Amino acid sequence: MRIGFTLPQFGAMARQVAHVPEFARQAERLGADSLWIGDRLLAPVRPTVGYAGTDTIPAEFNTRLDPFALMTIAATVTERPLIGSNVLNAPWYPPALLERSLTTIDLLSNGRLLAGLGIGWSPEEYQAVGVPMDQRGARLDECLEAMDSLWTTDPAEYQGRYWTVPATRAALRPTRQPRPPVYLGGWAPAALSRVARRADGWLPVTVPGAGAFDASAVNGPLARIRELAEDYGRDPGVIDTVLRINPTATASLDDIVTTIARTGEETDVDHVFVDLLYVAGDGDHALELAEKVLSAAR
Repeated sequence: MRIGFTLPQFGAMARQVAHVPEFARQAERLGADSLWIGDRLLAPVRPTVGYAGTDTIPAEFNTRLDPFALMTIAATVTERPLIGSNVLNAPWYPPALLERSLTTIDLLSNGRLLAGLGIGWSPEEYQAVGVPMDQRGARLDECLEAMDSLWTTDPAEYQGRYWTVPATRAALRPTRQPRPPVYLGGWAPAALSRVARRADGWLPVTVPGAGAFDASAVNGPLARIRELAEDYGRDPGVIDTVLRINPTATASLDDIVTTIARTGEETDVDHVFVDLLYVAGDGDHALELAEKVLSAAR
């Protein structure tokens, strides 16, 4: 089982941005296989839609760091772990800008980028970037198509309903060909269909501390993705899965380690990462938890 961790990005950890490089270096030294970021823009005072099925926004999101900057830091101070996003909200970004940032991080990391993309859930965040939220699925599809053009053709060009890339020279290629691996999040039927149709992998989540691990919550959607992939003429075996383990503040170390063990025993997933958002008080605590998880899980 490959095991990764989130970089210090939110909450009290965001106030210690100078510690991010050392966290990344030490996590690599401890044996972490991947380092991850999320993408939060706002912590709305009066949210139209709360976080994760609630009607509130976690206080941890009141302080937040830029995901691209953190991936760049991790790419430059480490040599081995994958650098992943779970997830970047692709509809917020014009494809030409997103492709440029991702290609730069891929090159800085010597091909270790795993580009996890999604569509987000906060109407206020969409208001802040000036993008209609009801267009988010279609904009993600067009973003993927436009970035594929920029990554694989020269000159590159894309004309869609929402995004346009005028004909341009696109000579700089990412390290991994034909492009960095693109993973997609989501559970809705349209999201699973999109994974099956065009993604390199799927990004599910489980929440230790909110109940026992339920393998069917991963296995069921994954089986559907594989079924749909065959319908689209793809080899379902090429679609990878990375599970985000997002423990609650009350989850114990044993809860986390048990979830990792049961994932390995009861699913086809061989790569997980632990989101330290709620369980780490600061950067030092995050590193301490990472060491304990790796020691207990291996």
